[in-house]
Amino acid sequence: MAALDILSKDITHAGHTYRAAGLSAVVTAAAHRGNGNGRQLVAAARELLAGSGSLPSVPRADLALFTCDRPLRRFYESAGWQCLDGTALIGGTPHDPFPSDQPGFDKVTMAGFFTEHAMRHADTFPHSRIALHPGEIDKLW
Repeated sequence: MAALDILSKDITHAGHTYRAAGLSAVVTAAAHRGNGNGRQLVAAARELLAGSGSLPSVPRADLALFTCDRPLRRFYESAGWQCLDGTALIGGTPHDPFPSDQPGFDKVTMAGFFTEHAMRHADTFPHSRIALHPGEIDKLW
């Protein structure tokens, strides 16, 4: 009915290193949209990343960051995620960056702060540019 990928890596932002995760490829089959399946899935992913209901294969993240189309902001907020106004994720590579705020994109950055370390520095994330640099293939994550 619905599926998503959880990706993770260490990132450095504003002089601090974090174990970061992100949601990717979130999709609900057309026949099942509007029934709450997608919302339940992205809320469960948030709980998993926060450490409640952890699986050994999914380490607890300090924080999660991902982009979504602007019209989906309220959907993710209803599942417990918060919007980081003015924040762009920078994918690609340092030599060939792929920013989420490039012309033609209408994305917002969503986040969850799970550990004391991340919560203490959460105010450094809004209105910032956060380097993910996963490479040339996956672009943003």
